[in-house]
Amino acid sequence: MMTTTQRILDLAAAAPASHGEDLLLLLGEANELYQQGLRDRHREVAARLDALSPADLEHAADTAGITRDASQDRDEVILLLALSEWETTPAAVAYAEMAAAAARRGICLIPEE
Repeated sequence: MMTTTQRILDLAAAAPASHGEDLLLLLGEANELYQQGLRDRHREVAARLDALSPADLEHAADTAGITRDASQDRDEVILLLALSEWETTPAAVAYAEMAAAAARRGICLIPEE
């Protein structure tokens, strides 16, 4: 069975040779996998940090360089921690590079108005 990371890396590798609608389809699939990877990481981080006291969670956020404000609750801080972890994974980096390269070629998941 192929992992999310493997599939995103495969899609990113195929993207430079793809054009138009084919590239848009690759980008769409990669985006769905990116979102799934983030949801999975969020569940992992939430489970790992569930027992932390508010002070320890604050320390974890500080250590990760997470900028936050007083209006953010515990769940939001955990989501930010998960996002900061996810963004450094090979899958997330490959997706970000793929999306940026596609945008330079005029392909974007968000249609222009």
